[in-house]
Amino acid sequence: QVQLVESGGGLVQPGGSLRLSCAASGSFFSISAMAWYRQAPGKERELVARFTNGGRTHYVDSAKGRFTISRDNAKNTVYLQMNSLKPDDTAVYYCYANILVDAAHEYRYWGQGTQVTVSS
Repeated sequence: QVQLVESGGGLVQPGGSLRLSCAASGSFFSISAMAWYRQAPGKERELVARFTNGGRTHYVDSAKGRFTISRDNAKNTVYLQMNSLKPDDTAVYYCYANILVDAAHEYRYWGQGTQVTVSS
């Protein structure tokens, strides 16, 4: 059974940093896409950062210059380095992946979510 397991959330002061990790576990062929989303209280879930099909990165405007998405293919893990955090970054952060579980089937998976709270 394929799972995405997240870690790294927590409470941080404004201006601080956090690094989120998301590891895919289980049996599968490959991962075709990985991304980070977030959902703040009372708001819709929004895309924060992702890898494009060409391997480049894309960020929501509010994260540009502060967040960096990276991945370790050998570990089936995606990271989100978040610097200069602001109270508006407070949300539950979700990892997302498109995973090819066998030669013919690709599914979307979500992590369980990790809380990030930016507050003094």
